[in-house]
Amino acid sequence: MSRPFDGIRIIDATHVLAGPFAAYQLALLGADVIKVEHPDDPDQSRGSGADWDLNRAGMGTYFLTQGSNKRSMTLDLKQDAARDVFKRLVAQADVLVENYRPGAFEALGLGYEALSALNPRLIYCSISAFGQGGPRGGQTAYDHVIQATSGIMACTGTEQVNPLKLGAPAIDYATGTMGAFALSAALFQRERTGLGQRIDLAMLDVAMMMMASHVTAHSRTGKPARPRGNAHEYATNSAYPTRDGMVMLGASNLRQQKRLWSALGRPEMAKARNEDRVAQRDAEAAALTEILATRTADEWEAFLQSRHVPAARVRRMDEALADPHLATRGLVHRFEDADGVAGPFSVPVAAFGFAHGGPRVDTPPHPLGADTDAILAELGYDDAARTALRSAGAI
Repeated sequence: MSRPFDGIRIIDATHVLAGPFAAYQLALLGADVIKVEHPDDPDQSRGSGADWDLNRAGMGTYFLTQGSNKRSMTLDLKQDAARDVFKRLVAQADVLVENYRPGAFEALGLGYEALSALNPRLIYCSISAFGQGGPRGGQTAYDHVIQATSGIMACTGTEQVNPLKLGAPAIDYATGTMGAFALSAALFQRERTGLGQRIDLAMLDVAMMMMASHVTAHSRTGKPARPRGNAHEYATNSAYPTRDGMVMLGASNLRQQKRLWSALGRPEMAKARNEDRVAQRDAEAAALTEILATRTADEWEAFLQSRHVPAARVRRMDEALADPHLATRGLVHRFEDADGVAGPFSVPVAAFGFAHGGPRVDTPPHPLGADTDAILAELGYDDAARTALRSAGAI
């Protein structure tokens, strides 16, 4: 069964996490993704991760995460010959994704105006920290810098301990996901109009979207979101210690909080209005603290879930990955080994499934430049031309 982007070619001139993850999501859905890197200064994610042997081999776990289903090509875009190759690639491509400093590709003669003249159907996506214009347009950042800039760090933690960085590079992966969404929308639009598109995607904008409800609340109250830690506005929607760990309650709405108090044998604590829940939060929290300390977190999770009250034991990531439920979801793909990687490893696939023709991993991440010669041959470069490019250091 064909997949949504079979026959679509994407030139992935991105590095680190956000840009590569955007291209990876479309690669899972059938796109032919060609990852372009500098031969002597490749994507820094190749040298990043928890396994230093892989880092030294240029196959770091940060790279492996979003490297599957892609072909690898090296080009030194500062050289005229390499830029000529790149332009040939783009002329036959559907999408170009780049995440260099704004203006960098324009300075090389590879900006949107120049490349869309070669290929009017080209979808040209630029991912940057702050966008292609504006007062901050020329500034650079990583995930944690955007967390600091956006206000996410300031509203993470507790009143006593803040600001705190999120434990995962959530902005990077949210930006990659938003990039995949934008590219999908642009490809769909092109089917109707026949025209390419210019996409300007900023990590800061994505971070603000991740705080969308806080943004709207601020527009009404003028107050910034404050760090609440594990204590939500409603006591029945917060985390508490149990006999052996923490349990997170999710009795958010009025029906759920009524079910919770009934299950705990305290039906008189249920409120008819949310305002009353806020006003009496301290009393509710004290009661829940006392009650929940009487059982283990696993016992409370099973007890409350069976009564349709959202609740979960607070788990570490390794515990979450070991949950048998995840195995039924097809969330990760396991490789027993790969070229450049000795031994098994697993990579995430996608957060959704299709009834047919859905996302899947076909090939493992490739070592740097593994497909350069094959791609050049596809573009019409013979053995002598490839040798000349290599001798000049263009590839």
